[in-house]
Amino acid sequence: MYSRSEASRIRAEFWITFGQYMKPVPNAEGRKINWPNYRTGVKHIYFRMKAESNFASIGIEIAHKDEELQELYFMQFKELKNLLKNTLEEEWDWKLHAINEVGQPVSKIEKVLPGVNVMEESDWPEIIGFLKPRIIALDEFWDNVKPGFEE
Repeated sequence: MYSRSEASRIRAEFWITFGQYMKPVPNAEGRKINWPNYRTGVKHIYFRMKAESNFASIGIEIAHKDEELQELYFMQFKELKNLLKNTLEEEWDWKLHAINEVGQPVSKIEKVLPGVNVMEESDWPEIIGFLKPRIIALDEFWDNVKPGFEE
């Protein structure tokens, strides 16, 4: 068992390692990007990557407080489902009005890798190997569709 500070340190170390690993990779526009803290540039739409003690995940999170507007964004993504699937080369899980870890209603489009533990450095290559191609593909997808989400 890890103390809270030790667990926090290990997680931070993982994200620093991931960031260093991704640093030479440009975004779809050929620019440098802070991959671990990816910014979509559209309010209420986030790309979330998580590495926990029993899974890793990556996804699109729609966190608009107005659930009707959240659903509208979700439906907009649904219209782009085939493009997203073709870009990612896999199917992701779609969840309208799920509850996030702090109890807020969000909608998610995500992929989960079960059975990995960020606390085990030996799992880091598998977690990075899971996250890297997906965040790059999400960026490519977003580069094509972002104008449709801007107000």
